[in-house]
Amino acid sequence: MRHALFRPLLAGARFLPRLIACIGAAAGVTLTIIVCAQFPQILGDLPTIVAPIGASAVLVFAVPASPLAQPWPVVGGNMISTLVGVAAARFVPDPYVAAGVAVGGAILAMSLLRCLHPPGGAAALTAVIGAPAIHAAGFGFAFAPVAINSIALVSLGMVFHRYSGHSYPHQAAMPPAMIDDMRIAAGFHAQDIDRALEDLADNFDIAREDLDLLLSRAEIHAAARLAGPG
Repeated sequence: MRHALFRPLLAGARFLPRLIACIGAAAGVTLTIIVCAQFPQILGDLPTIVAPIGASAVLVFAVPASPLAQPWPVVGGNMISTLVGVAAARFVPDPYVAAGVAVGGAILAMSLLRCLHPPGGAAALTAVIGAPAIHAAGFGFAFAPVAINSIALVSLGMVFHRYSGHSYPHQAAMPPAMIDDMRIAAGFHAQDIDRALEDLADNFDIAREDLDLLLSRAEIHAAARLAGPG
């Protein structure tokens, strides 16, 4: 029972990489605060770091291969969502409705601009329900501290993952030509994956290239198992 309760939710997750991710997130958030504290003349009465950055750190350091954790989604998602939140706070009189409009509008804007990032919803909500200093900053809040926080976190993530053995910004583990060769050996084509994804109603937090590579490897291992030893 204990094993079932504490089994990792993420496929391929192991304890040591999770521990390294914890260290990276702790260092990344701490250094982001230190870096952003060097701009007191820009931040004024605003917080040095915003809460959504904590959620961004989970993605950047714990699941750096996720499409939601890549640099543009982190920076663009947080900044654009904040701009949407500020607009909602200004132009929607009812704060409850403004909160909903901010989050819904942020999802739409991030989707259209290819920078979907879950903490962006929190950034948009912060712009609506935040302190008076946040409201006074207006659209500038999206740039300082939100954009500065996001850029600092992504930059630190790039440095950290260079030494942690992960690819960030993430790239598929093999060049496209090698993946094509594996796909041919596995017996299916790229369009088969596209059609399978179209058959399912859900979205999956994995890049298509990584899914292609994973399925190709699985097919080859399955063929080798069925062929038996020798």
